Amino acid sequence: MDRVSRWNAIVSLLADHGRLSVKEVAERLDASEATVRRDFDQLSRQQLVTRTRGGVTNSTVAYDLPLRYKMARHNAERQRIATVAAAMVTPGQAIGLNGGTTTTEVARALVARAEIANQGAEWPTVTVVTNALNIAGELVLRPTVKTVLTGGVARQQSYELIGPLATRLLEDLWLDILFLGVNGIDAIGGATANHEGEAGINGLMVRRSSRVVVVADGTKLGQVMFCRIAPIESIDVLVTDRGADPVAVEAIRAASVEVVTA
Repeated sequence: MDRVSRWNAIVSLLADHGRLSVKEVAERLDASEATVRRDFDQLSRQQLVTRTRGGVTNSTVAYDLPLRYKMARHNAERQRIATVAAAMVTPGQAIGLNGGTTTTEVARALVARAEIANQGAEWPTVTVVTNALNIAGELVLRPTVKTVLTGGVARQQSYELIGPLATRLLEDLWLDILFLGVNGIDAIGGATANHEGEAGINGLMVRRSSRVVVVADGTKLGQVMFCRIAPIESIDVLVTDRGADPVAVEAIRAASVEVVTA
């Protein structure tokens, strides 16, 4: 496991447990205790965790780590996926985006399109509905995008709003296209997520959409995580990278999902 992967894993574990020891993390991540101590020290220097004797505890800014460091991984693949996905949008449509590094890139690619970014437009050229605080924060500055942010309780690890307050708004909306970021997608398991709250809101977004496009780099294919977002039958298109496992790609394609590689 490389350093970025370990750091993401450490913060994810810390979010769940609040306190971790060197020995515990070394065993979980199959790393040496010396390596884990160095990781703890580096994360502490960046104020992403609080160092304690023999371990770490949660830092008030630990939520920064997942997006900051995940963005550095597979970023070229995500940008290619995002460019292909954004080209599927027609001006005037209502677009859904859940949280995640790939959907963040889709949002950026979308507003970079000339038809969308036309600053001379009298009205917004697209409407974007999202439960991701970071995506809304970027899009709200674009005068040609009507940004709709769901309600809900913010989850620090992903910047996503979850819970019944988000549900109330989404039940009254209809989306032309949903670009769905996932932790796993599999021909049998469908689209899945690590967190039950995120899976619930994302599943509702799927049900409120005419077309569902999963955007996922190749590492997500063939993976089944803790909570199901939607069955494979609810997915219309998968946009992934050329490095994706061909066996997983063919299995998903055989489930009547259009697969596009970027």
